[in-house]
Amino acid sequence: MINFIDLIRWVNNPVISPNNAVINVNDAVIEEIFHDNRTSFVTISYRVRDFNIILTELVTLVVDRNTIIRNRQGRRISVRDLTVGNVVDASFSAVMTRSIPPQSRAFMITVVREEINPLPNFPNVVEDRIMEIDTRNNFLVTGNPNDIMSQMRFVVNNMTNIFNRRGNRISFRDLRPGQMIRVEHADFMTASIPPQTTALNIWVL
Repeated sequence: MINFIDLIRWVNNPVISPNNAVINVNDAVIEEIFHDNRTSFVTISYRVRDFNIILTELVTLVVDRNTIIRNRQGRRISVRDLTVGNVVDASFSAVMTRSIPPQSRAFMITVVREEINPLPNFPNVVEDRIMEIDTRNNFLVTGNPNDIMSQMRFVVNNMTNIFNRRGNRISFRDLRPGQMIRVEHADFMTASIPPQTTALNIWVL
């Protein structure tokens, strides 16, 4: 839980982080970039290990003039030089908002590669039946309950578009186990079983 005093300090002073708590991630992928006046919001996905399972986390980095951004050669660049698909190393505050995805003050972003290397022969669209829905942790699992190798886990965030059979937008909570869906997802996948990736668009069939 974010302490209210720490949050006020975080908003008013971009270099303050409680107890110097800084999160460093490597090989994160830029999923979305949004500019609002002098502040930019860069959403990245990165992998974390939870026991023997590798999970994908999302965080929106709040980038301002105090954020240091460098290219692969180590030269300073602008946030507008970043593009969706860039692979970056990032350092950001451990103080985050409760939004989905959470927001955090970015201290440093370094471009590692211009774009992620997609897995060979890995389709970006999956059609299967919903096996499980977890609205609390924002993910759903497709596949056969009796065959773990057929299953895939999709992270659903506020950037995921969900449509019913008529093409109308619906919420994540409108989905039900047993429904047949088509999922357009990100180009990356975790090495966990079942594999995990981020859902970009979901259509109920």
